[in-house]
Amino acid sequence: MDAADAPAPRSLPGALLAAVRPAQWVKNGVILVPPVFALRATDARTMLRALLAVAAFCLLSGATYLGNDIADREKDRAHPQKRYRAIASGALPVPVAAAATAALAGLGLAGAALLGWPFVTVALGYLALQLAYSSALKHVAVLDVFAIAGGFVLRVVAGAEAVDVPISNWLYLTTLFLALFLALEKRRAELTLLGTEAGRHRGILSEYSKDLLDQLVAIAGSGAVITYSLYTLAPDTIHKFGSDRLKLTIPFVLLGVFRYLYLVHRRDAGGQPEKVLVHDRGMQLTLLGYVATVAWAIYTRKP
Repeated sequence: MDAADAPAPRSLPGALLAAVRPAQWVKNGVILVPPVFALRATDARTMLRALLAVAAFCLLSGATYLGNDIADREKDRAHPQKRYRAIASGALPVPVAAAATAALAGLGLAGAALLGWPFVTVALGYLALQLAYSSALKHVAVLDVFAIAGGFVLRVVAGAEAVDVPISNWLYLTTLFLALFLALEKRRAELTLLGTEAGRHRGILSEYSKDLLDQLVAIAGSGAVITYSLYTLAPDTIHKFGSDRLKLTIPFVLLGVFRYLYLVHRRDAGGQPEKVLVHDRGMQLTLLGYVATVAWAIYTRKP
């Protein structure tokens, strides 16, 4: 059970903290990807701006979680896990949650303003997408997972705007395919958990089947691996980093995708991708190996 879906703490501050789901803020780490692959990770000023961007998106995402839980509180009360959420359980009163939503959104946009108007524009686009998802897109098959994936793409765009670096077409494609892969696996995990009651708890699930989702997952997962592999082997990439060593990260990407598929299909994980990343030792070791190999491949030069 995810921390956000566990029985809400009795104290009001504890309930509020649970409702903004800090464990899911790990998703905002993708904001750091553009400066890393732009060879700017060793520049203190650049990374300070990138970390400020992460902080701003943590506040904004916390606001969207609260807003979504306010809108879905009645449906959440009928869900076997979500009924424990702070707002659905009554531990966090709706007026308090609404005030916190406005405060977090305001603070997030204030932080965004420190990074310039291009970043603010992306931040507003992220909020608009989350509002569209909560109010309409999550009820439309296929568009729902594209909206989730769009949130990740906007995070990557935000990271590039925060430190003023161009966005690689390869990075855009890889992020889109990988985000779709995770969103589709999340839907599959929900179908597995809720079974015949899936449509009652989340209406859009009645539009999907495991067979359909497995086909879509295969397309998205393959797209992520192929676009990333082509990126590492592209002549421009090799010229930029001074070697073709980045191709050695491909096995870690494959291992991560295969490990995630195993956890979803054999261990009934995948409902919370951030939980898999935080708690599964295999994924942790894979990510550590990937990061270490990237650092060696692009931040050191061949003698």
